[in-house]
Amino acid sequence: MTNSSATSSGSRNAAPKRRRRRSNPAGQSGEARTTAPAVRVNVTEWQQSRREQAAAAMSDWSPESFVVEPAEGKVRFHDFDLPAPLMRAISEQGFNYCTPIQAGSLLYTLHGVDLIGKAQTGTGKTAAFLIAILTYLLEEEVPEGQKIGAPRALILAPTRELVLQICKDAETLMQYTPFKLLSVVGGMDYVKQRDQLRSEPIDLLVATPGRLLDFHSKRDVDLREVEVLVLDEADRMLDMGFIPDVKRIIRATPPKEKRQTMLFSATFTQDIMNLAAQWTIHPQRVEIATKVQTADNIEQHAFLVSDNEKLKLLIRIIEHWKLTKVMVFSNRRDSTRNVCEALKKAGINVAMLSGEVEQKKRIATLESFREGKIEVLVATDVAGRGIHIDDVSHVINFNLPEDPEDYVHRIGRTGRAGALGTSISFIGEEDAFALPGIEALTKSKLPCVYPPDELLQDDA
Repeated sequence: MTNSSATSSGSRNAAPKRRRRRSNPAGQSGEARTTAPAVRVNVTEWQQSRREQAAAAMSDWSPESFVVEPAEGKVRFHDFDLPAPLMRAISEQGFNYCTPIQAGSLLYTLHGVDLIGKAQTGTGKTAAFLIAILTYLLEEEVPEGQKIGAPRALILAPTRELVLQICKDAETLMQYTPFKLLSVVGGMDYVKQRDQLRSEPIDLLVATPGRLLDFHSKRDVDLREVEVLVLDEADRMLDMGFIPDVKRIIRATPPKEKRQTMLFSATFTQDIMNLAAQWTIHPQRVEIATKVQTADNIEQHAFLVSDNEKLKLLIRIIEHWKLTKVMVFSNRRDSTRNVCEALKKAGINVAMLSGEVEQKKRIATLESFREGKIEVLVATDVAGRGIHIDDVSHVINFNLPEDPEDYVHRIGRTGRAGALGTSISFIGEEDAFALPGIEALTKSKLPCVYPPDELLQDDA
């Protein structure tokens, strides 16, 4: 595995080139085949109208109309010699220069090299792997007799929300291409998704693991033709218990020597690196330092409190201040479960998000919280990452996180879309050890005070 700086200058010729076009991989996967031979269609007939529409849409645009001057320390999309349909979509989005994860990863992924990328949400990583996929699809010939229900590129993501966001970004970038995009996720119309899989060939499939396995077991999707595989937010899939499903999916794809694999994660734990070693071949490793930013519109408070008084204080804050849209973060699953049970006993409308919560229930919980049917959401860091709900008024840290970056991500769940937000951290004996790291990362002091007396006093 090779480390790479994300600030390298962009040049398509700077990275080692690997054979881009794989030989027909059907039947070469390590998993015994349960998938019936898919129906092959005449690609010329199927794609002709799409190609004509894409060509017509590009007829009034020239790459020369998209001018971006070179700038010191920045990498332009022009530096990667991307196909014109992709450049037009990029230009219309106002993207002139690559983000660090885009510059660092495209240097390799455009040449078919496997990648392990460390990047948080909001860094442009979705566009980074979509640009690599779409460039590959545009530059490589469509397989002879493309199959119905057999995607050429597959993106796996842990949640429905993330899948739908990826699809939204993909639709923007591929609007001038002839490609077919499809998403399959739980919690949405099963029959409609099945019928779409059965209707025509798919170029790009974006899916959650559970629903994809369901369709695969029923022979509605054939993964033997996958040429590019992306695993997004692999750490969340690990925390949410999806890795056994992901392993089954990957075994149904061609061997790693016959496909390109990209894995993205917000953290590089040993578990993640072990999985990457199983699923990739000679990967480049690109890491993006987290940009620390605590919004000015978030009031940050820290209460000194003993561990045995934390639950009492939490309940009193929610009840006394009449809070109705609160996220509570705890470091471990068992602690998350205990906090949730204590709040329920106190009569508070609460639900839990952690790796032990099954996907269907997780989706329902998020929707209920978004709609105000649940007032308090207790979550672990990984399960809570990527939740974008605009009107969360308070974030409460039942424990300070061990990783200072997680503190920034936690409090960022409030104060969204310019609204005012409040974060409250409980500082017990163990939490005090985490405080200096948080203050060093955020470059600010977090004043610690004792909570107001009325929050710890019993009702008369």
